Amino acid sequence: MPFPSQLAQVPPPDEAGCPDAGRARMPAHVAIIMDGNGRWAAARGLPRVEGHRRGVVALRRAVRAADAMGIRYLTVYGFSTENWRRPAEEVADLFGLLRIFIRRDLAELHESNVRVRVIGDRAGLDEDVVALLDEAQDLTRRNTGLTFVVAFNYGGRQEIARAARALARLVRAGQLDPEAIDVDLLGSVLDTRDFPDPDLVIRTSGEVRISNFLPWQTAYSEFVFLSEHWPDFDEATLRGAVEQFLRRDRRFGGRNARAV
Repeated sequence: MPFPSQLAQVPPPDEAGCPDAGRARMPAHVAIIMDGNGRWAAARGLPRVEGHRRGVVALRRAVRAADAMGIRYLTVYGFSTENWRRPAEEVADLFGLLRIFIRRDLAELHESNVRVRVIGDRAGLDEDVVALLDEAQDLTRRNTGLTFVVAFNYGGRQEIARAARALARLVRAGQLDPEAIDVDLLGSVLDTRDFPDPDLVIRTSGEVRISNFLPWQTAYSEFVFLSEHWPDFDEATLRGAVEQFLRRDRRFGGRNARAV
């Protein structure tokens, strides 16, 4: 997929040992914390639910843009375990928008060869919501294009705790030596075990924190924090964030060829 002019100016990484060996490659996996729907609405004198509705429109743009750019995995923070603390009316609005998004957009995602995956805890979700999430995954399971991952009712610390409990049960049953537990084994029982770790994490609306989003998986991710509220996010915004990523040196704790 060709890049726009500003990205085309960023030289591709050279082979190891060449001057640009540390230059980042096109991100295979981009994760987004979609923030600022309420502030976007408040700035325009609109109800919060209108901000969430416009956020869904921005999500559609983001999925299409990621697919067009050749990004292989796009993960979005759809609903966190902490979002239950919001007013009941707002939570109901968010779930209503999820229902609308799946019913309206699933056919287009499927036709576009997008594979939908959902991570997070199913406990506490209404049966019809669980059924919609399952339908989205089942329908698109064999698709080979962009993998669109929705973190829904998701909390990173809770995910790690679930993984630890799963391994503890194996130890208790005598099926696992606790000394065999390492980073790779723990990662193999996380919700994200089928995906590579995010290369790039984007957060909108000027907040500079991860808010319990993929804390294990983002240990070596690059972060881009944007001032734009989520409803204003579009293809140009995504390409600008990727441009920042491409200009960075990723050393993963080591030194690249340019380090002195």
